[in-house]
Amino acid sequence: MQGHDHYVRQILAKLSAEPEGVPLVHRDTPTTARELADRVVSAAARMREHGVGPGSAVAVLTNPNTPATLILRYAANLVGATAVHIRGVNAVDPSDELSAEAQLGILMDVAPAVLAIDRDNIARALELCGSLPERPPIAVLGGADALPDAIDLSAPADLDLTTAEQGTIAVVTYTSGSTGKPKGVSWPYAVKNEMVATSAVRGDRARCLVTAPLTHSSGATADDTIVAGGVVVLHPGFDAAEVLRAVPRHGITRLVLGSPQVNALAEHPDTAHTDLTSLREVFYTGSPAAPERLAHAVKALGPVLFQVYGTSETGLISLLTPQDHLDPELRATVGRPPEAVRVSIRSVADGRELPAGEAGEVCVIGRWQMAGYWNEPELTAQVVRDGWVHTGDIGHLDEAGCLHLHGRIADVIKVKGIKVHPSAVERVLLEHPGVAAAAVFGVEDEQRVERICAAVVPRDGVTLHPSVLERHVTAALSANHVPAEIELRETLPLVGPGKPDRVRLRAEAVARAARAVGAGS
Repeated sequence: MQGHDHYVRQILAKLSAEPEGVPLVHRDTPTTARELADRVVSAAARMREHGVGPGSAVAVLTNPNTPATLILRYAANLVGATAVHIRGVNAVDPSDELSAEAQLGILMDVAPAVLAIDRDNIARALELCGSLPERPPIAVLGGADALPDAIDLSAPADLDLTTAEQGTIAVVTYTSGSTGKPKGVSWPYAVKNEMVATSAVRGDRARCLVTAPLTHSSGATADDTIVAGGVVVLHPGFDAAEVLRAVPRHGITRLVLGSPQVNALAEHPDTAHTDLTSLREVFYTGSPAAPERLAHAVKALGPVLFQVYGTSETGLISLLTPQDHLDPELRATVGRPPEAVRVSIRSVADGRELPAGEAGEVCVIGRWQMAGYWNEPELTAQVVRDGWVHTGDIGHLDEAGCLHLHGRIADVIKVKGIKVHPSAVERVLLEHPGVAAAAVFGVEDEQRVERICAAVVPRDGVTLHPSVLERHVTAALSANHVPAEIELRETLPLVGPGKPDRVRLRAEAVARAARAVGAGS
């Protein structure tokens, strides 16, 4: 990977070149470039004064989607430390915070030199540190008067930017694992430096609305936007009506969403009479959307949709462009891998490479992929083999080089001797005009026989009956694909970039079954 300047120094150079510009807007309050740069440099200088540098870890705990989240990461990285976000594992919902117990587990694993927080997290920081065998110093951004022995990261201080340092790992972001235990995805400085340098050269002055947590991939989106001279507008989470109001108010040109959020925008009653002419790009990730729903989204939002398939471990794997969204056949795919990304479909049984048309595990060598899982060498070795990241996703490449996804290896359900991919059933459910969202998963009964379960969210004002959906699935697929249980609910729990939380849904279904058995005994 070609060497590039320290990514934070690249961002600071852009801020210094346009000091009166406004790179950040939070709750309609602007932060100027000069203010942002000064706060980053002061916090970095104060960290260095207390021994933070290469080889150190700085645990970051802030309220979601605030300037503090960016400032503390930039400051820690500017002095060469590793910034470790401990707030949560949900890449879509900023309000979804890990329990104190889970955050404590991460802190014990990381052993940070400093716990860097904003003022709103003082109580949680004291709670966490009180349970640690060795308490790290607490550093507060926004004034430490409420905690006299804390490091005040807002106190003016200076740092010679020519002394900016780099360690090996810049950022660790925790994601939810299939077992529920958080995994720390580690991003090298070299990757961050190249990503930001690429955006700086592109110079796209986007006005980007961020609704997903800055602790995850939206943080990289913010970096790319700021270094290119754009504006990042921060919202505390996704609300379709608020997003629709923000687009014309701030002249938003770019949105980054999960698949369900695209549908929520496209189908919102305010969309038809909202001025969306400023929008140029709507990037969305997560579970592949039903082709018919995508066609409606294109009509509602315009030719601006980019479907991104990727993982926390690999970054971008494939892209479905706005032009691709106009083709019904291509809408059933997740697009093509870019030139810098290598994709190989491998047999799950023996690892051999499979030809076009055959389904297997999607394996990737990405342009910007992780260095590994934090303090998890065995797990890293299982997932990354000979440079190839084994995603755990099942898919196939067609003759045109487009990638089709079938689901997760771990999610395949065996029913009456056949393998059922949950995503296939989900797509069919989503094609029903009365369905807003759906998730399909397998649950074992007391005889260890798997059955298909589905959680379905009806559209507003629509009354659905499971029997209607059962007939719909039978007609589109087969009787073997019909869920044994269809739960109608108001919302779906989400993890990752808009993906249904099947671990939670499965646990709830198991609990319901246990209660039913208990009631009948």
